[in-house]
Formats: sequence, C-alpha cells, structure tokens
Amino acid sequence: MNDAFRLLQAPPTPADEPPRPARRLRTDHESVEEDLLKLVLTVVELLRQLIERQALRRVDAGDLTDDQEEELGATLMALHDALSDLCAEHGYTLQDLNLDLGPLGPLLPRED
Repeated sequence: MNDAFRLLQAPPTPADEPPRPARRLRTDHESVEEDLLKLVLTVVELLRQLIERQALRRVDAGDLTDDQEEELGATLMALHDALSDLCAEHGYTLQDLNLDLGPLGPLLPRED
C-alpha cells in the first residue's frame, strides 16, 4: 500500500531547478473515437468480470435458487458473447482491452 501512495506523490525537485510543467496529453483527432470505444469496452469488460465474481460468490454461498443460477449464467454468457462480438466488429480481442497501469500492473485480471 505504501508503494501505491509513493507513486501518487510528485518527486521532489532540487531547489535550484524550476519545476517542470505537467505532461500534456497529446491526442490524435483521427483516433480519438476508436480510443474512446476501446475505453468504454474495457470498462464494460471490467464490470462484467466483477459481476461474474459476485455471482460465483452468491452461488457458492447458496444464496440463489437453481432457476436464478441458470438465468444468471445465461445472462453472463450472453453478455460475454455480445462483448466479444463488439470487439471483433471493431478489430479488438478481449485481451486487447486490458490496460497496462504501469507499476500497478494490468487493469483486468487474467482469465484462466
């Protein structure tokens, strides 16, 4: 946890050096729509994985009836298939949606 907070703090600058300006985000106006689409698909995939994990916890805890388990499983499979189709339509795979967060690692856990 200390490493995460250390990453958020700005590094100290020597007293004789003026502070550097913050990095500016440079975007290519031609690829901004594709980048936004990839970001939205990534957020949807992250939410899908979180919902799937919560559903598995509920199944393991016995909180759901057999019919609810069937419906939840079918819904999650349909969402996965729809997301895969959207990715394929735009030339991505589900693995392409995993953003690299640098020292924090990948955004999405690897699916085994």
